[in-house]
Amino acid sequence: MSRAEERLYKRGGGFLLEETPAEEVMTPEDFNEEQRMIAQTARDFMEKEVLPVAEKLEKQDFDLLRGLMQKAGELGLLGADVPEAYGGLGLDKVSSMLIAENVSVEGSFGATWGAHTGIGTLPIVFFGNEEQKQKYLPKLATGEWIGAYALTEPHAGSDAMNIKTKAVQSEDGQHWILTGQKQFITNAGLADIFTVFAKVDGEHFTGFLMERNTPGLTIGEEEKKMGVKGSSTRPLFLDKARIPADSVLGEIGKGHRIAFGILNIGRYKLGVAAVGAAKKALQNAVQYASERTAFGRPIIQFPLIQQKIGRMALEIFVTESMAYRLAGLMDEALKVIEDPLKAVAEFAVESSILKVYGSEMLDFAVDETVQIYGGYGFIEEYPAARAYRDSRINRIWEGTNEINRMLIPGMLLRKAMKGELPLMPAVAKVAGEVITYTPQPGTDDFGEETEALEVLRKITLMVAGLAAQKFGEALEEEQEILAALADLTMWVYGVESALLRVVKHHAEDELIRGMLRYYTGRRLKQAALVAEEILSSIKEGDELRMLLSALRKFTRWYLLPAGRDVLRSVAGLVADRGGYPWSGY
Repeated sequence: MSRAEERLYKRGGGFLLEETPAEEVMTPEDFNEEQRMIAQTARDFMEKEVLPVAEKLEKQDFDLLRGLMQKAGELGLLGADVPEAYGGLGLDKVSSMLIAENVSVEGSFGATWGAHTGIGTLPIVFFGNEEQKQKYLPKLATGEWIGAYALTEPHAGSDAMNIKTKAVQSEDGQHWILTGQKQFITNAGLADIFTVFAKVDGEHFTGFLMERNTPGLTIGEEEKKMGVKGSSTRPLFLDKARIPADSVLGEIGKGHRIAFGILNIGRYKLGVAAVGAAKKALQNAVQYASERTAFGRPIIQFPLIQQKIGRMALEIFVTESMAYRLAGLMDEALKVIEDPLKAVAEFAVESSILKVYGSEMLDFAVDETVQIYGGYGFIEEYPAARAYRDSRINRIWEGTNEINRMLIPGMLLRKAMKGELPLMPAVAKVAGEVITYTPQPGTDDFGEETEALEVLRKITLMVAGLAAQKFGEALEEEQEILAALADLTMWVYGVESALLRVVKHHAEDELIRGMLRYYTGRRLKQAALVAEEILSSIKEGDELRMLLSALRKFTRWYLLPAGRDVLRSVAGLVADRGGYPWSGY
């Protein structure tokens, strides 16, 4: 492997340690013509086929839902990640994420599509043997069959390895016999094939493929859900369910590789799906605010409404920048790493970041949309209420946001301990600079923003190092500190992703530059407060006072721009365009 290839391979998590050249970053402005056409195909399908029947889907018309999935299959919208040899398109990650973004403007169909194309199909793509791939993938890619993933149990959610479902081999060795219960299985009412996890002989965590007509498999009633009501969610009951001996997916005892590997993909797909749903919420909010009048004028002319719209657009811009930067990284990694799952796993930290940040961004956007609608936002007849309900599951799916906040610093530390990320030298360097470092923003374009990003990195590394020094291996029990470190890490990735996009494509756009400066300043000030809380919980006395003094020196030079003016101007542009104005397609 060349030095360039090695650098690429080791890049996961590297944003926390060093600057990334803007020219190396994928942004929405860099989409090629084929990628834009794919996005347009998905958008047209949703606007013409799905959104007009959204109310019918909400009432659980599963015949309609299955028909729409088959139409999506005909357009290639189910086979982006399926190799061409098995009836798919084998597209790049940018294209795959563009489909996910555009399909997710409607929650119930988006949930069905996401579960089918992700956790319902990809276990077979990555872990199926040749016979399993030939048998199932062509049907899944066309929508002839629907896939589902059965991991969660009544007493095993985030703690996936604690499942109780047991698999034993029949006396003649021709079958596996599974007994147990699965819960909250998306697509269960539609699915033809399930990836089911069980422990062989009660010990060895293993994946199996189970068809719908399996003797001993009973599919329970639909759950009455808060949101995504038009999707199917049911329990599975396995009473000595009998499947052929060749139904093992992957290797016996290696089911954790499937479970956790597929979750990485689900996380980044969920993050970009949140972008699509947030853009739709923004579009609805702007349309309503432009038509609704109060005190003799449209409410979109009121500054507090403009503030909401401006912040929504700003957060979408940042999340979109994070998402397609990650897609570009994975596409580059796939050029030098033969195993696609390994290429994705290299960026597990970024995937968790995108999941957490995107889901919380969407919750913010739909909440503000309800507020803009006022009383009508609370009425089911209007789109704001359904978007609000549909959004909430995203902070639970693919590992709760709390679990992912634990994972982000944990994965970084593990990469460091394995020699894959020079984290400790970077922490040691910052520790030596705590007292002497003085921010010196350059006079070049983006000098202040670049220095603010560097300060944000230093704050994150400083408090991470001190926390690790204080608690050692016991740090994993200090969940409040780990969650705070995850937030700091997310803000580094978010600020840098937005900065690099602006440097690369919008250097002359004063509005976007003002938006970037406002966002960067807010995150830096938030980081100072979070870091102060962490330091106060791990240091005391003169040492604490010294560290807090250094922390204030890091951040006091940076003045926030006039957020009022920036957000008003952003809202004006969004109103003129009738929605989010910077998609890149």
